[in-house]
Amino acid sequence: MSRKAPNRLLQPWLKGAIGLCSGLSLIGFSLPVAADHHLVEFDEAIKLKPDVENGKRLFKANCITCHGPEGWGVPGSGYPQIAGQINTVIIKQLADFRAGNRDNPIMRAFSSTRSLGGPQEIADVAAYVASMPMTPNNEQGFSLHLEEGKAIYDKLCADCHGKEGEGNEKDHIPLIQGQHYSYLARQFNWIRNGRRRNGDEKMIKQIKGFTPPEQVAVLSYVASLKPKNVAPPGWRNNDFRNFDRSWRPNKIN
Repeated sequence: MSRKAPNRLLQPWLKGAIGLCSGLSLIGFSLPVAADHHLVEFDEAIKLKPDVENGKRLFKANCITCHGPEGWGVPGSGYPQIAGQINTVIIKQLADFRAGNRDNPIMRAFSSTRSLGGPQEIADVAAYVASMPMTPNNEQGFSLHLEEGKAIYDKLCADCHGKEGEGNEKDHIPLIQGQHYSYLARQFNWIRNGRRRNGDEKMIKQIKGFTPPEQVAVLSYVASLKPKNVAPPGWRNNDFRNFDRSWRPNKIN
């Protein structure tokens, strides 16, 4: 059997898992979670010393199929770049997925205690993902609107997300520089319409008044911001050198 076979064997399983999770989501199925359980998990996980080697194993088991071996996601598909994200942000988002504060049945399944484990495993995989360099070729928006987008960003977004979109580790505010444009647009809409339930109240209030051209402008500008932790040309993650990079997951609508 070739080394590529295990990845191909995942394809029918993943499609089945996506279908099952989507069906459960449609009928309102959710696991019972205490109201503040995700906060307890977050507080515990950020205090733990991560095991990066175990994080690598967990990444391979739970993340690599959709986010890719480099953690760069898939431009235009809805799968975000997670490489280089702030450690505390990854921990917070995983805890929120588990608590149902983010509406994504695929992530809910792969971040569950059965698939991922407890707070220690959250800390482990977060540390591994945060250590990965980001892609130098993320999906861009519309270059004609960058000047207008910068003006909006500097006025309304920079105070929280940072001047260059670098985020804030202490307040677990996401790094958004270098993210794929289509993913930024989808999350912007989901935060505004309440589908993403962990959105910051101040941000929700601000973006509700954005016109479509303003949204395009500011998100195009954010996608154009270049991270400092960028992989060199031609870089591939040697931890998974034999992973089949030709396969891509189905697009998220």
